[in-house]
Amino acid sequence: MRIFEMDAGGYSQSHSHSWEHEVFVLEGEGIVVSEREEKRFRAGDVIFVAPDEKHQFKNSSRKTVKFLCLVPHKDE
Repeated sequence: MRIFEMDAGGYSQSHSHSWEHEVFVLEGEGIVVSEREEKRFRAGDVIFVAPDEKHQFKNSSRKTVKFLCLVPHKDE
């Protein structure tokens, strides 16, 4: 589990991972962009990102966006 903060107008690089992850939005609002769609999010929303799905998070507000990113634990 990791917590991310994104300043107003900020964004992540478009990227993908070999694992799924779930995102719980704690504060703010923005847009998550995938190869399939662009979807708005706000505090309280949960976002599922499938394995190998290219995605990007954008803060479309004037406030900081905070979200928790949860990734599965895999035993080695």
